[in-house]
Amino acid sequence: MTDSDLQIAGDILEVPHLLPPPRKHPSTVAEFAGLACAIAADRDRWAHLVRYDTTGRWYHRLGAGPGHEVWLLSWVPGLSSEPHDHGRSSGVLTVLAGTLTERTADGRRVLRSGTQRVFAPGYVHQLVNDALEPAVSLHVYFPGLTGTRTRTATNCEKSVQPAT
Repeated sequence: MTDSDLQIAGDILEVPHLLPPPRKHPSTVAEFAGLACAIAADRDRWAHLVRYDTTGRWYHRLGAGPGHEVWLLSWVPGLSSEPHDHGRSSGVLTVLAGTLTERTADGRRVLRSGTQRVFAPGYVHQLVNDALEPAVSLHVYFPGLTGTRTRTATNCEKSVQPAT
C-alpha cells in the first residue's frame, strides 16, 4: 500500500488541493434548502423589510442568483393564496414567523415557524394564514419563478370548496 496525501497529512483541511472547489451558487435541492436555512437564520437580512398588507399578500424579491430567486412574503390573519402550482419551478418554502396552513389534495399540514417544505414542478397547494397572528415565509424557486398557474379548488382539500 502506498501513502497518499491524505494519509500523510491526516487532515483533509491540510490538503486543500484534494477538496472539490466550493460552488458559487446552489445547484441541488439540499443546497437550496441550506440557502433558505441560512437566510432564515440571518434575521438582520430580512426582518426590517417585512411589511403587512391587509388587502393581500405582501411580497419582496430578496435576491436572485443563476437559476434561482428568493422571495419574502407576509400573511396577515385570514389571507390565503389561491390553489396554484409554480409552473416549471421547484421550490423550498420556509416559515420564518407565525403559522401557515398548507392545503393539498392529500389534506392539510400546519407549518409553524422553522418548518421547511420542498416541492417539485406541478405541486399544487394553497397557503392560508388561519391563525390569529401574522406570518412571514421565505420562498426559494429554482429555476427562477416565471409564473404560477391557478388551479381549481378541486385540486386541493375539499374544505376549500364552498359548501353547497
